[in-house]
Amino acid sequence: MELVEESPYRFRIDRRDPMRVPGVVFASRSLLPDPAADRSLEQVANVATLPGIVDASYAMPDVHLGYGFPIGGVAATDVEAGGVVSPGGVGFDISCGVRLLAADLDRDELRPRLGAVMDALGAATPRGMGRGAVWHLTGRDELDAVLRGGSRYAVQRGFGVARDLHRCEDFGAVDDADPAQVSDRAIERGARQVGSLGSGNHFLEVQAVEQVYDEPVAAAFGLRTGQVCVMIHCGSRGLGHQICTDHVRAMEKVMGRHDIHVPDRQLACAPVDSAAGRAYLGAMAAAANYARANRQLLAHAASEVFTRATGCRLDLVYDISHNLAKIEKHPVDGGVRRLCVHRKGATRALPPGHPDLPDELRPVGQPVLIPGSMGTGSYVLTGVAGAPAWASTCHGAGRVQSRKQAVAAGRGGDPRAQLEAQDIAVRGASRRGLAEEMPAAYKDISAVVEAAEGAGLCRKVARLVPLGVVKG
Repeated sequence: MELVEESPYRFRIDRRDPMRVPGVVFASRSLLPDPAADRSLEQVANVATLPGIVDASYAMPDVHLGYGFPIGGVAATDVEAGGVVSPGGVGFDISCGVRLLAADLDRDELRPRLGAVMDALGAATPRGMGRGAVWHLTGRDELDAVLRGGSRYAVQRGFGVARDLHRCEDFGAVDDADPAQVSDRAIERGARQVGSLGSGNHFLEVQAVEQVYDEPVAAAFGLRTGQVCVMIHCGSRGLGHQICTDHVRAMEKVMGRHDIHVPDRQLACAPVDSAAGRAYLGAMAAAANYARANRQLLAHAASEVFTRATGCRLDLVYDISHNLAKIEKHPVDGGVRRLCVHRKGATRALPPGHPDLPDELRPVGQPVLIPGSMGTGSYVLTGVAGAPAWASTCHGAGRVQSRKQAVAAGRGGDPRAQLEAQDIAVRGASRRGLAEEMPAAYKDISAVVEAAEGAGLCRKVARLVPLGVVKG
């Protein structure tokens, strides 16, 4: 794949048939994927062939191979010009995202009680591939209420407080959810998992604010140096996975009717305003609400642990998704257009003054939460005015090794001992599960954030380091 270096943090893939727009990769040269081992740049070019795509097919600094779209891929299609929606542009873990909570507690105060807190968090956090969950729903009607109401319904039922909703993307729920578009199989998979962490790269991590880069913005977010935080990374579990599977199959069947041809069947898509497009967006929104409720439940359980063990509550800093397609209005060619913005492994990063932000955050911009790989630092950033790529940025470090490769590379070592040698308490997860997620499997998170900031996508506010991690 030939790349043209436009700046130290921006590379271009020139348009060639059947691409409708160029590809743009935000990365430093050292972060670019190896074409011999990773086809993600080819996926960037494939995404550029989608009907209705505008401006460019974008890739974030953490880009790596995904399903259809690369992980770290962003693309917007013009709804009124036949723009399509593609489930591959969202991914299987719909509305997977990150929630950050802050405690009125310093790391030195927590240190003597860290072991007890981690034991309690481990016991209170259902995780892994099983069906355990914080919330045992009474039936389909209650699950439908979750799919429609997300965090709003969870708070209504006593899991959290009203303030949480002001610090959550979409104020806790996507309004156009349509549970009728969710299959019985998806319902079956999701019914017993509301309030569960899952496995893989999902985690609940106790952290401390190691460094603050912008004191006024950090203070507006509710963060200060030395403060204890809790970061939760999870999504829509089996329900979201099944919805993606179902609607990819449905779109494969209707693409011919719309005269749509894609270079990769994983890019199956349909016009946003078609029956198939509307059905997927309704089901996707339902899964997004499920994911918001899932993180709300896990956060409530963690807050109860902190209150019992330390006497301190946890307050929500922000909750943001990184696998979603949203209908948004953006300036295009001198006018304002209604776009379907796909963000897969990419985080929305709203600038100061944006109307979708709550009043207390509007002057400083949206908190952008970028978790590191297990055992390394995580970052809090904020959106900036005039950013490219539809106000989007990276979502994490980005894999450089498959899970199988990571296990093979760490053979003979003890990942738990390696983490504990860094004074990071570990609860849960098999040896293999830990080996799959060790830092060597990922890009350098600091280099990824430096590239995102250098490309004008966002701005650093604070860096957090892990004290303890709960894994599935």
